[in-house]
Amino acid sequence: MEKNIFNKEYIEFISKIKENIIKSRQNAILKVNSELINLYYTLGKEIYFKQKESNWGINLIGQIEKDLRKEFPNVKGFSRRNLFYMRKFYLFFKTENVPQVVAQLPWNQIRLILDKIKNKEEALFYIQESINNLWSKVLLEHQIELNLYARKKNININFLNTLPKKDSKFILNYFKENYILDFLHLKEEFNEKELEESIVSNISKFLIELGKGFAFIGKQFKINVGNKDFYIDLLFYNYILKRFIVIELKITEFKPEYLGQIGFYINVINKDMKRKEDKETIGLLICKSKNKTIVEYSLLNNKYPLGIAEYKLSKIPKKLSTFLPNEKELKKVLN
Repeated sequence: MEKNIFNKEYIEFISKIKENIIKSRQNAILKVNSELINLYYTLGKEIYFKQKESNWGINLIGQIEKDLRKEFPNVKGFSRRNLFYMRKFYLFFKTENVPQVVAQLPWNQIRLILDKIKNKEEALFYIQESINNLWSKVLLEHQIELNLYARKKNININFLNTLPKKDSKFILNYFKENYILDFLHLKEEFNEKELEESIVSNISKFLIELGKGFAFIGKQFKINVGNKDFYIDLLFYNYILKRFIVIELKITEFKPEYLGQIGFYINVINKDMKRKEDKETIGLLICKSKNKTIVEYSLLNNKYPLGIAEYKLSKIPKKLSTFLPNEKELKKVLN
């Protein structure tokens, strides 16, 4: 009698096959994209040097477009505008070969970066972030507009003094100087509880702002020490860093005494929740504002790995809001 194959062994077997097929298809897509980006880079280089060497000038690109369209009528990507982008692409990076990391990014995202970014180091930062976080073009543009490059560069942390050197620089990439919370719908005056509840209500958007690998564990997370209950504002776990992240929210300017509270929470998580395979817990204090000098002195000899950041909320100015239609007026217009 034929053995029933619909068991755990078969399910694992077929899952592995599916995984290999998906991986192979992804690699094929990456290879095709890489070939295309390298082609565009080479064309841009050849166009640049031919214009430089000859007297054909700017009309050269228009003529190339006509000839390529005639030869390859069904192939897209050789428009006059795109050929100009290829030339710009080569001039921006200007190395012997296109940097390998750039060839992993889709052409429409490379064009966006060429339009928005003037600095090569900053461009490579957004390219790497886009690849690491699997950003779409829309998300990439959003992060550029929010100036993620600057926000990651100037963060107040003490990781270099409190964590192993091999970990600290890597972990630094997961934190920012400030967190943009424009997606929160808060009234003009709000307290810490309302801020926290609004974040939890928009948790998927907050996770995008935090970055890759963050998993939400809970708000007002209860811990018990000495028969007394304490509550952590927000508790996360990052499965890439393999660390718990304790987040405390303050609607006031940073004060040195806030570090004592978050340090206490870190100790408890390390002692009561951290498993053998987990690494040391990190604290992130998000305040309304901070004085950099006070923050630097506060972190100087602190033994806990901490990041101090600000939150940013953009509100419609009162004067402007009076000229905007309310919900009732909008419904009337739509009807």
